[in-house]
Amino acid sequence: MSNVAVKWASQGSQLFIGRDSFGHVVLAGSWPQDGNESVWQEWKALKPSDLLLLSLASCSAYDVVMILGRQRQKLTDLYVNVTGQQASEPPYQFTEIHQHYLVEGIDLDPKRVERAIELSEEKYCSVAATIRGVAKLSHSFELVSSL
Repeated sequence: MSNVAVKWASQGSQLFIGRDSFGHVVLAGSWPQDGNESVWQEWKALKPSDLLLLSLASCSAYDVVMILGRQRQKLTDLYVNVTGQQASEPPYQFTEIHQHYLVEGIDLDPKRVERAIELSEEKYCSVAATIRGVAKLSHSFELVSSL
């Protein structure tokens, strides 16, 4: 079971400190509506909606690395870029999310890479499983050869 927590950083701010199940922390918040940017100059915080995209990308990236490792693919690097389209009205839910994987390795089999991504998105990634019914998920990938 996961156990996370969020604490409001201070009165007058729109910053929140999040703690994950292992005690790691992240600063999250929303851009001040009144235009007061002084808080943001001191602290850099992630948008909560961006955290969802980061969660999806990191969940899937973890799966892809593990699956390709089990397939004895020589993966040397992985980069996932995520774009999300949000509805124009509150609650601004994501309607479409696209993940683009830049997969680097030695003699990688494109079919195995594609299958690893599909397995992650359709079977193993809990974040993808949670948001699949709300947002349309798609992906693409590029292979880069390591020398």
